[in-house]
Amino acid sequence: MKRLAAMLLVIAALFTVLTACSSNTSEAKEKENTLVIGIDDTFAPMGFRDENNKIVGFDIDYAKAAAKKMGMDVKIQPIDWKTKESELSSGRIDLIWNGYTITDERKQKVLFTKPYLKNAQVVVTKTDSNITKLSDLEGKVVGLQSQSSAADALNASPIKSKVKEVTEFGDNVMALNDLKSGRIDAVVIDEVVIDYYMTKEKDTFKVLDESLAPEEYGVGVKKGNEELLNKLQKALDEMNEDGTAADISTKWFGEDKVLK
Repeated sequence: MKRLAAMLLVIAALFTVLTACSSNTSEAKEKENTLVIGIDDTFAPMGFRDENNKIVGFDIDYAKAAAKKMGMDVKIQPIDWKTKESELSSGRIDLIWNGYTITDERKQKVLFTKPYLKNAQVVVTKTDSNITKLSDLEGKVVGLQSQSSAADALNASPIKSKVKEVTEFGDNVMALNDLKSGRIDAVVIDEVVIDYYMTKEKDTFKVLDESLAPEEYGVGVKKGNEELLNKLQKALDEMNEDGTAADISTKWFGEDKVLK
């Protein structure tokens, strides 16, 4: 009887081990087939939360369509935008894909796909502001998103040395709220972002005719992962060829803005 009980215990233990191994293998395969995409979930219209708290946007649709072409699933992972490159290099995310501007500095840290969308850094003020050109920023308090290409654009402009103060924010929404309340005088921001907000608050803001810097968006891939980069680029190229990219762009921008 004792021998039977011992055998049953051994069988139960083996079953537990086999079940655990099977579960771990299944989880590993699922993870291997899932692209974890790091985003700033306040970056409308590229990636943001709608009135139902669902994450939506151009880049969200674009990423999901590309993943489908690659035969993979997608997990959208909101991150602290200031730590995006660290999140990528650590392996916590597979891609940075949310209005991610291609710069020489970032090229030292990540691999980039070909550019897929043009953008520019522009200056926005309140409609009743007396700021009408870049030179009017002299002596003013300017806001921007921390660790964004807006900072690079402002730093590269001669006006930077003449502004009174630069205030950094966690996201563009916070910066625009401070502009509305009068705590800052202007915000340096992505053109595609303020264009979206202008459709909702066109009587609140105005954009200066002079822009600070033209730029282009790309998808960031971890250094050394050329295999994923090439697979992703192939999917993006196919989306350009079959009209998928154009359809997504028209949905969000009213026209095909995707670079071919």
